Amino acid sequence: MTRIPRRRLAVGCALASVALGLTAAACGGDDDSGSSSDLKGKIAIDGSSTVAPLSSAMAENFNGDNPGVNITVGTSGTGGGFEVFCKGETDISDASRGIKDEEKAACKKGGVEYEEFRVASDGITLVTKKGADIGGKPDLTMDQLKAIWEAKSTVKSWSAVPGGGFKDVTLTLAGPDSQSGTYDFFNEEVLGKDAAGEVLSPRQDYSASADDNVIVRTVEGAEGGLGYFGFSYYEENQDKLQAFSVDGVAPSAETITDGSYPLSRPLFIYVSKKSLAKPEVVAFVKYYLENAIATAEEQQFVPAPEDSISEDKTKLATYEK
Repeated sequence: MTRIPRRRLAVGCALASVALGLTAAACGGDDDSGSSSDLKGKIAIDGSSTVAPLSSAMAENFNGDNPGVNITVGTSGTGGGFEVFCKGETDISDASRGIKDEEKAACKKGGVEYEEFRVASDGITLVTKKGADIGGKPDLTMDQLKAIWEAKSTVKSWSAVPGGGFKDVTLTLAGPDSQSGTYDFFNEEVLGKDAAGEVLSPRQDYSASADDNVIVRTVEGAEGGLGYFGFSYYEENQDKLQAFSVDGVAPSAETITDGSYPLSRPLFIYVSKKSLAKPEVVAFVKYYLENAIATAEEQQFVPAPEDSISEDKTKLATYEK
C-alpha cells in the first residue's frame, strides 16, 4: 500500500546529491517516456529534515524529464536552512514551520526576497516502543506533555507523569535539536511563550538529533522511550513504534488535514525571487505544486489543502515567462 523503499531511496538520494554532487536522475528517476527538456542549471535546496523526503522525491521525478537540471537537497534543519537561504546560498528552503521574524530580518539584510508555498501538512507525532510495558493508556494531554518537557521538569519516570496511571519505568526522551522546525513548533505549542513573547526552551536532558531516524532508533531501543517527529516518520516505522493520541485525538491523515489533531501544522518551501527568474527553478516549483497531492500521498505525507495549492499556483504564474 505504501512505498517505504522509494521514500528511503529519496532520502538517500538527497544525501548522495549533497555529498557527491550527483543529479537526482543518477539516483533512479522513473522516466517512462524517454522524453526530456532543454532546461539546464542547478537548484540548491536545504532545510527541514521533515520536508526533505518530499522535496527529494519531487527532484527525482522532475529529473526524469529534465536531466540537465542538477538538484541537491540538504537536511540541515529548518533553522539551518534559513541561515544559508537568507545569505543567498540556496534557491529553495524546506521548512516545517513559518519563517521567524529574525529570519525575515536576516533575509532582508542579505537582500533575499522570497515567496512562500505550502506543499503538505503534518502532525507532530509522539511515539514509544511498540509493545512497551509502561502501563496507562496510549494518550497524552497537552498538560502532561508540558510537565514532561518543560525546562524545570523533574519527571524521570513514566509513573511521575501527572494523572497518567503509568508504571515505574524510566523515561527516556528523544527529539529534534534546536535547528529543527519541529523543535520550534513543538515547544511553542506545548510549552508556550514567556512574558517577552519568546518560546520557552525544553529540558536539556534528552537525546537531541537533527536526524529523525536517530530519534526512531533511540525510542525503539528504550523500554520507556518517548520521542516526537513528523507523522510520515511514524508511518514509515509503525511496525516498531506506537503513537500516542493527544488530548484524545489520534494523529491521522484525516485529523491532521481537518486540524482536529492538536499538533497539526503546515509544511512549506520558501523560494528566492532571484531564483524564480531562472526558468529551471520556475519549472521545478510548478512541477512541485502540480504534483503536490499525488507525491505527498505516495511518500506518506498528508497533502496540503487543494485551495491552498490553487492559490500558490496562481502566485507562481506571475513568474512564468
